[in-house]
Amino acid sequence: MLYILALVQAVAAAGADKGYGLIGAGLAAGLAVVGAGIGIGLIGGKATEGIARQPDATARIQTAMIIAAALVEGVALFVAVIAFLIQGKISF
Repeated sequence: MLYILALVQAVAAAGADKGYGLIGAGLAAGLAVVGAGIGIGLIGGKATEGIARQPDATARIQTAMIIAAALVEGVALFVAVIAFLIQGKISF
């Protein structure tokens, strides 16, 4: 917590340019997590609904659900890595 406070104080003292970069990195990481959560929630809900409607196709639905969830998580991971790279480019 103290590290974050020191980082915020350093950004305030350094000027607006570096602060905008950190805000952008934070927004990118936060939106990636929110988007992945919504996406996986929708995938899980629709898969459960599909299994309830057609219990015979459970294996096929679960396989497609796992692949789709992995793709959504992959995109979120890439965005998080890019956000950390943006944060790492900013030096004080």
